Amino acid sequence: MQGNHRFDVATIGNYTKDTIVTAAGTVYADGGGFSYAAYAAHSLGCEVAAITRLAAEDFHVVRDLEEAGITVFATETPSSTLMRLEYPTANVDERLLSVAASAGSYTPEQVRDVNAKAYIISPSFRGEMPIDVFQELRTKDAMISADVQGFVRIRHDDGRLEHVDWPERHEVLSLVDILKADIVEAESLTGETDIKLAARAMAALGPREIVITHRNGILVHADGHFFEAEFHSKAIVGRSGRGDSCLGSYVAARLEHPPEEAIGWSAAVTSLKMEANGPILREYKEIVDLVERKYSSARVMS
Repeated sequence: MQGNHRFDVATIGNYTKDTIVTAAGTVYADGGGFSYAAYAAHSLGCEVAAITRLAAEDFHVVRDLEEAGITVFATETPSSTLMRLEYPTANVDERLLSVAASAGSYTPEQVRDVNAKAYIISPSFRGEMPIDVFQELRTKDAMISADVQGFVRIRHDDGRLEHVDWPERHEVLSLVDILKADIVEAESLTGETDIKLAARAMAALGPREIVITHRNGILVHADGHFFEAEFHSKAIVGRSGRGDSCLGSYVAARLEHPPEEAIGWSAAVTSLKMEANGPILREYKEIVDLVERKYSSARVMS
């Protein structure tokens, strides 16, 4: 399905084998921003491709995506990315991250022949997605979005991930249309503790739209305007993948709707996703019902 075929959305990122530690116990899960974003975009009816790297022992993830109706372009690597996520408090925005092994970095060749209306770049930490991948995608007539987590995080020799300064941010972000961050990453990138000031500072780096998630909802900055939507989850069970699901659904909705409507669809998908671990696997009707009940400004997608 390469060549002239064009998907609605293509997600790009390494599969991560996650160990999630909370007060309720330890859970082992299949992760990776590319996967959460792919399922989220697919939940809104988009035709989705997922470009990923992972070990042969984890190819059940590829089969699961394909069974869900997502086309996968997978590269086999010696190891998958092994991620540990610890949530030491009830505040889901506070977490400790470490990586024991990585599935490696991307090259322009891995994305060149997969054509889409929109691309979502979802690295886990700096070095997985070199700038030449962005430059390759920029040659296409497409919307490019990225998750800032994969650039403000570096991996130390002991595997610990830490937020640090990102010297190349202007060069990379000049190639990005939509930039997503959570509230912690936004502060790390800009130095601003106020979420709206952080969004403005991020927009000044180049992207025309900024999406920031926090424990209560989503903030979007687009064309100088702010839009906000609260989450309406019955319970917060699956925090991991929140931002990826948000970005996947926001980008999918932006193919048809302006930011003030797309944010409602994104908030609905993300709210339902957080009610369970793993990617969103809810019926489209459930998303529509939540949109109609809680996000009246978001019109039903065709």
